[in-house]
Amino acid sequence: MSRLSNEIEAILFVSGKEIEESFIKEKLGAETKDFKQALAELENKYSGESGIHLLRFNKKLQFASNPDYSGRIEAVLNPIKERELTNAMLETLAIIAYKQPVTRIEVEEIRSVDCTYSVQNLVRLGLVECVGRKDTIGKPLLFATTDDFLKRFSISDVTDLPDYESLLQKLQEISVADTSVTTVEKPMFDKVEEVPEFLAGEAVAKVE
Repeated sequence: MSRLSNEIEAILFVSGKEIEESFIKEKLGAETKDFKQALAELENKYSGESGIHLLRFNKKLQFASNPDYSGRIEAVLNPIKERELTNAMLETLAIIAYKQPVTRIEVEEIRSVDCTYSVQNLVRLGLVECVGRKDTIGKPLLFATTDDFLKRFSISDVTDLPDYESLLQKLQEISVADTSVTTVEKPMFDKVEEVPEFLAGEAVAKVE
């Protein structure tokens, strides 16, 4: 491992979140060739069976745990369980990923079911975000996936998405199986909050 690799490694470890590759390169004053070599070394070190993996997405870098060990990690740390993503939410997420930017109404036309809670909860989980309004009657909100979506499902860029069926299968495999899950739209949180105005009615003056 080169000194540059070690420096990048330390930066990512301390940061705990994603950092743009260009920003690190600029601040370290690294040459492009050396920087690429350093990243190659880190990718080789943090891959395979390693407990930590180096994620590269949208030209950003971040350390994350190896998804192969998610079950063991959950058993010890008991984080928010993946089963919070119901089948209905996964289907909604897959549609948004492929059609983005897309409105909630357009998603509902594809799924033939009200998707208010699915969209609301995907936003709250940071997997989907509002990116503007569609220039049509009512100015409905447009939704797209976030960097957290890419990280959570180990996708480097939206242009690398597999076909729809493969993506949906991938999302379902990563999610923890829960036999109680149905495709009925319902809130996943114990305390149900009112549906936000921007989701309950599309024709509002501004983005909440």
